[in-house]
Amino acid sequence: MRSISKISQINRATLLFPFALVLFEFAVYIANDMVQPAMLMVTQEFKVDASWVPLSMAAFLIGGTSLSWLTGPLSDQIGRRPVLLGGVFFFIVSCLATYLVHSIESFMALRVLQGIGLCFISTVGYATVQEAFDEKNAVKVSALMSNVALLAPMIGPLGGAALIEYAPWRSCFLFIAIISFFALIGLWLKMPETVFSHTEKPPISRIFHEYLALFKQSRFVMLALLMPMLGMPLIGWIAISPLILVNDFGYNLLEYGLWQLPVLGSLVLGNFCLMRATDHWPLGRSALISCWPLAGGVVLILLGLLFPLFFHFNTPLLLVLGICCCTFSDGLATAVLYRFALTASEQTKGTVSAGISIIVTVGYTIGIEVARLCYLAAGTLGFTLAMSAFSCYYIFKVRACVHSEMSKRHSPPL
Repeated sequence: MRSISKISQINRATLLFPFALVLFEFAVYIANDMVQPAMLMVTQEFKVDASWVPLSMAAFLIGGTSLSWLTGPLSDQIGRRPVLLGGVFFFIVSCLATYLVHSIESFMALRVLQGIGLCFISTVGYATVQEAFDEKNAVKVSALMSNVALLAPMIGPLGGAALIEYAPWRSCFLFIAIISFFALIGLWLKMPETVFSHTEKPPISRIFHEYLALFKQSRFVMLALLMPMLGMPLIGWIAISPLILVNDFGYNLLEYGLWQLPVLGSLVLGNFCLMRATDHWPLGRSALISCWPLAGGVVLILLGLLFPLFFHFNTPLLLVLGICCCTFSDGLATAVLYRFALTASEQTKGTVSAGISIIVTVGYTIGIEVARLCYLAAGTLGFTLAMSAFSCYYIFKVRACVHSEMSKRHSPPL
């Protein structure tokens, strides 16, 4: 019976597939981050008002949540390679099709189609990484890929603003399509196939029953739910920080951008620490240790509320430092939690990875809305308390879940 040989070493040759995948991931992400600065030019060309500007991101995210439920199970049926390669090709065509649109309505419809590219990354691409590499190397590669993907929100807006200074706004999509084309070549040449014809898999017509059975598995659901609980301080900060820093503290857009650097840098640092620790610690220990900087972050966030009471000026310093600690914990644990969730169910991995994506996406969507409502109701105080509540949930739940997974792998818990 044929099965794939797990990659047990990380070197230049074995990293070519993850590099091609993260290049595609980077292209999809900058399709949002790079395009937003160009939206004012788009609205001017199509002669509509600026209220259409935020709808570009909303349309892109609608596309990103529309097909995740299908791409994973479909890759179980016909293979990971054809689904991912087809997804990259579809994304390239949807970017180039921007040259054909002549109205804001058709442009927004195209943004939905471009957002579908997100559906192929985690449910197919990252599932293949987890299947192709052995357990510890899969975690290390996932952490490394997360660092590369972080370049998109860091350089995307600046790159988009610089590009439209010298070229038409459609050139942003041409640039994204070119990057995606190189990713397609790399994936075509180096992506392994981890699904074979002999593998027993349920018919695609039973997809609803498969998801129902998956979501009834409490062990899987709890592990998947830990990821948005841990990541909410970062995601909430990204969503609400423009209001906090610009409206509440009066910073300009440049200063706002500079305050983001330590937050994203902390995530990179956490990922690198995870990569180094994976060779020396039992898998799961980093997730347990992540509770300590996370708890420290909660303390700093809450102290940030008291800071103005004892000093004569307002500063977001303690709040940002607290978010940095939470983000460091995110980098230290998320790749491990994803691996644990993926192996928590015996169902086909395309379905499981799609289930993870659904839980994480719904968790973040609800969390962002909670953060928004809390901020509108009580300002920074409401936002701070909401983020602290998410973090405390993670701290109280993670030990039991991770200890259970470590014991199944015959690793001594911390």
